[in-house]
Amino acid sequence: MTEAFDRLGEWMTILLMAVALGMDAFSLGVGIGMKGVGRKDAVRIGATVALFHILMPLVGISAGQYVGDLLGHLARYASGGLLLLLGAHMIFSSVKGSGFQSIDHRTLWGVVLFSLSVSIDSFSVGVSLGMFRSDLLLTVLAFGICGGLMSLMGLALGRSVGPKFGEYGEAAGGSILFTFGLLFIF
Repeated sequence: MTEAFDRLGEWMTILLMAVALGMDAFSLGVGIGMKGVGRKDAVRIGATVALFHILMPLVGISAGQYVGDLLGHLARYASGGLLLLLGAHMIFSSVKGSGFQSIDHRTLWGVVLFSLSVSIDSFSVGVSLGMFRSDLLLTVLAFGICGGLMSLMGLALGRSVGPKFGEYGEAAGGSILFTFGLLFIF
């Protein structure tokens, strides 16, 4: 029974992190959606974001497992500190109002650049999760599905929602990652 609760806790942690990371895709999706995006472009962007939200944590988890082997028992503190820094950075960026940089969502390079920019955080979280030996398949699928769906939701809502809403989403995602960083350390 205890193992089932541990497994459920791991799944909930991964799901919450996936949603937190998807907030970045959502907030930038709102910005692009405000420019007007057709369904075909939205699907292409959502699929590319989902792919990058799968690939980046895969690479991060592999790196995290390697670093976890090197650090041993200190991996817990290193991964918690990494999540703290990442969460604080997301919160700071949303408060500072770093501004949305214009990306041409109609070009292949624009979609790749957008997807990479919202998936970089997934690499860092993947490193942290790799140090804990989390469930690889569950992690990358949750990250990919949440990232893709949240970017689609952001694109769809972009026409009717102001840009401030996206900044709040990034702050909320940063708060979730910051909290998990504290939980990993303590």
